[in-house]
Amino acid sequence: MTDADAGPSHSFAGDDPPYDPPEDLNLADYLLDARVREGLGDKEALRLDDRSLTYRQVQALANRAAQAMARLGLQQEERVLLGLLDGPEFVACLFGALKLGAVVVMVNPQLGEVELTGILHYSRARLAVVDASVLPVWEAAGRSSPWLRRLLVAGDAIGAHGNQPPHAALASALADGSDDFTNAPTHRDDPAIWLFSGGTTGRPKAVVQTHRSYANTTECYAKRAVGYCADDVTLAVPSLYFGYATGSNLFFPFAVGATAVLFPEPRTPELLFEKLRRHRPTILVNVPTMVSRMVQHAEAHPELRAREALASLRFATSAGEALPVPLYERWKAAFGVELLDGLGTAEMWHIFLTNLPGAVRPGTLGRAVPGFEVRACDEDGREVPRGEVGRLWVRGGSRAIAYWQNLPQTAEAFRGDWVALGDLVSMDDDGYVSYCGRADDVLKVGGKWCTPGEIEACLLQHPAVAECAVVGAEDEAGLTKPVAFVVTGAAPPGLEEELKAFVLARLAAYKHPRRVVMVAALPRTHLGKVDRGKLRALARA
Repeated sequence: MTDADAGPSHSFAGDDPPYDPPEDLNLADYLLDARVREGLGDKEALRLDDRSLTYRQVQALANRAAQAMARLGLQQEERVLLGLLDGPEFVACLFGALKLGAVVVMVNPQLGEVELTGILHYSRARLAVVDASVLPVWEAAGRSSPWLRRLLVAGDAIGAHGNQPPHAALASALADGSDDFTNAPTHRDDPAIWLFSGGTTGRPKAVVQTHRSYANTTECYAKRAVGYCADDVTLAVPSLYFGYATGSNLFFPFAVGATAVLFPEPRTPELLFEKLRRHRPTILVNVPTMVSRMVQHAEAHPELRAREALASLRFATSAGEALPVPLYERWKAAFGVELLDGLGTAEMWHIFLTNLPGAVRPGTLGRAVPGFEVRACDEDGREVPRGEVGRLWVRGGSRAIAYWQNLPQTAEAFRGDWVALGDLVSMDDDGYVSYCGRADDVLKVGGKWCTPGEIEACLLQHPAVAECAVVGAEDEAGLTKPVAFVVTGAAPPGLEEELKAFVLARLAAYKHPRRVVMVAALPRTHLGKVDRGKLRALARA
């Protein structure tokens, strides 16, 4: 028993009542079919470099995708893996699977054979939709799955690699169908999409999310908090298989009849500046890693054209990792665009803490989105005093069902209406929440606690530091000490000692990194977050 249901909670309320979805709810109908019924069928829904698709055209593709999957034997509640690049095929197959009542498992199409094999066994997926460019790896992984019936392939590589498991061409399958389809009768609490937890320190867990969850956050965050509208054009740094981008660059614009820009190429600062100029988006969905790369780019100099490239933006968002104050300030100075940092988790699907346009407090995650409540709690679930660090607890209408095949961790995290997350936060008197790191990342150095984020924010103030990450490693005496991994340009001689001294002059002595390791890039997880497990292994080597 905890005190989680006692005492005050901290949220800022909107004027609208909590979202109460109907019992019969299909996410594809809510996001796509409803726009056509509302008379927006001829409005631009997807924008590519060479063409665009209307809402009616996307609906027709999704209906054909649903029929194609049904013909290949996919049934309601069975899992389908999506391993596609960003484009109309991804959107059509995602909505098509939802229309069929199947459960979508979105994955990075570039995953290796070992990782894919594990996911195929874990999910027991009956069908996988995959881009032809990565077909050989998917074929190899699929041969070991006793559940996988068919690979549905987008592209021209059919039959090129042994045709096992059996293939079907996505283009032909879509051409064979009809523009009309009757959606499966799904319940609001039926599983809709699996999301994988961050997995920065261990094997990722699949979070089972419902049709209700996706609709709830769309109403609470996208419509009410940050104010997506029909005139918006969205463009995203993360690919659509990230839950953050699935929402911000597909579900949210579709919910209001706006336009989403899609492109399949790997993201670089040069490419993003080109896409920003070409498509003139009003919302940029960004992540701290790309924020850092963009502010370091030559175009970030005031005398160049970067401000013009971003002039169409109403705001940009940041999520996925903490956004240090120095990085926010560099971004604002370079581009003049408000950057809304926020926090979302797979357990609650998307962002439930955010800064808002005109009310940004740099260095914080903002406040609770209306419709969600948050607390900082101690180990017994009791709320800690304002300003103290505690474990983040959250509740709202986007709570997941469970972690798949993981009852112990489900029981530990899901506490009635509340979800007890692994993030450490503090909350000020105005309800603004500051991120203090993951509970399993916090370091005890010399008997005192410190968070890697504080050290990382300090290092980022040094002009030579582009990116950095701090982990703990035992020294010769078996004591834990901070080790910093730093990405720089051309590192001048003596930079390691200079950075140690830089932190020592600004933070308590026990917090300064005992080693500074220069690296070309930080290792990343399948979700693009810093892989601290790999860094710990490197620090111990």
